[in-house]
Amino acid sequence: MKISTRGRYALRLLLDLMLQDKDSYVSLKEISSRQDISVKYLEQITSLLTKAGLLISTRGPTGGYKLAKSPDHIRVYDVMVATEGPLHSVACLGETENPCPRKDSCTTLGVWEGLDKVVYDYLTSITLSDALTLENKEAVNFSI
Repeated sequence: MKISTRGRYALRLLLDLMLQDKDSYVSLKEISSRQDISVKYLEQITSLLTKAGLLISTRGPTGGYKLAKSPDHIRVYDVMVATEGPLHSVACLGETENPCPRKDSCTTLGVWEGLDKVVYDYLTSITLSDALTLENKEAVNFSI
């Protein structure tokens, strides 16, 4: 599993918005300047984040974007799923019902299910607020 620039930039964008006045809308041009990400790419990302209910947008001269929820209620997992899609280590776990004909005899399935659980548990344990405290620190400790 590899997080693309879309997922990484989405997290940067949301953290940038978190640091701005929570009652004001912020233009993509401002975010682009601070984060060194093209406005065109930010437009693609904000579309996904808005559809996922993580951003609110408005048009006009004072338009832009702001967080749809408190930073304490936006999990990194939700950001990644909104921008990357389902986060599964192997294709057979990406479905509601595992379609693999070998699922009942697969000797490695437990490994991949365990990996998915660790990723899920870790990314759901971190909110936007938490992500700022992780800056330049070791990863969050949690028990498996």
